[in-house]
Amino acid sequence: MPTSTQRQLAALSELAHLVASGTAVRRADLAAETGLSRAAVAQRVDLLISHGLLVESAPDPVPRGRPPRALGLATETGLVCAVDLGATHCQLAISGLGGDVLAETSVAIDIGNGPQVVLADVLELIHELLEKAGRQAEQVLAISIGVPGPVEAATGTVVRPPIMPGWDSYRVPDFFAGHFRAPVLVDNDVNMMAVGEYGQRRDVDHLLFVKVGTGIGCGIVSGGVVHRGTAGAAGDIGHIRLPGHDDVLCQCGNTGCVEAVASGSAIAALLRKSGLEATGGQDVVRLVSEGNATARRQVRLAGQRIGEVLASLVSFYNPTTIVVGGSIAQLHEDLLADIRGVVYARALPLATRALSIETSTLGERAGIEGARLLATRHLLSPSGIDQLMRRRATTV
Repeated sequence: MPTSTQRQLAALSELAHLVASGTAVRRADLAAETGLSRAAVAQRVDLLISHGLLVESAPDPVPRGRPPRALGLATETGLVCAVDLGATHCQLAISGLGGDVLAETSVAIDIGNGPQVVLADVLELIHELLEKAGRQAEQVLAISIGVPGPVEAATGTVVRPPIMPGWDSYRVPDFFAGHFRAPVLVDNDVNMMAVGEYGQRRDVDHLLFVKVGTGIGCGIVSGGVVHRGTAGAAGDIGHIRLPGHDDVLCQCGNTGCVEAVASGSAIAALLRKSGLEATGGQDVVRLVSEGNATARRQVRLAGQRIGEVLASLVSFYNPTTIVVGGSIAQLHEDLLADIRGVVYARALPLATRALSIETSTLGERAGIEGARLLATRHLLSPSGIDQLMRRRATTV
């Protein structure tokens, strides 16, 4: 049976989520939605305001009576730091809880330099952006980081990542422990992107986000919840075997993985064999944009191979929407046409009847937007509110 404290935290979380979703933004509306008395709502709302999660706007003028105030997520007192780490890039944004970006940056990195070097750069960037935004480290309520490899999300530990040498078994939150009093949330970068895209589609219940870039990965969101599986490996579709490609070695040590034959780096390698200058996915995009027939043919073949994997996933998971993102997704006219062709031909008609396959609406911002949303959801959860209240209690 829940304790009184647990019930209180659950009630605070429910109110905060109602405000965040826009379902109820006035105290009277919150009372109507929850069935709580106005006094109980007032007591809990005041507590959320005092802990920097909610703010109440100045009332709009009305002809008669006392004007109601609108509630919203805090911006001035509550900050979220969202970080999207890729194999070769880092995007970072400082935002208010409501999503307003106060400062952001994007820089080139090499994830292969290892956690100490890469995270030191991230830490320096966070402080630079806080200074640029005129904010203090004490205002950061949560840090959310997406990384390009498998993650044990409960502890923020990277587990045997194929393209992150030196990161295996590294617990990312420990690096920031002496610098911020905020929780550090870590997840696979594609999970972050999936959450970001899901947040743009209110009418979608089940979403697959497929990233086609240096590697290939998939994020699974159902009912607003990321499906990570038992150990956080759910969605690692890049290492599904494609028949007929046993001569192609993958970085994971196996052969025939779809990532090894259809990712941006795989396409670039094939183009180099054809005598073209291509070191990665962006070069593939450039060559196709220039009208190179060989590059376009290889992208279309990649789309067919990815479609083979996705056709199986559609029959298994029956998503509402598949969103394709990543650097190669910029070539949507070539890539998506072949993905769609294979999926609709091979998956069961019932599974594809209402299926939409489309490109990302957020583009390169999907990762940091998803990281922000995950951080905000954590802060508004019962455990997140509990952590924040304990933090405030030690500073008073």
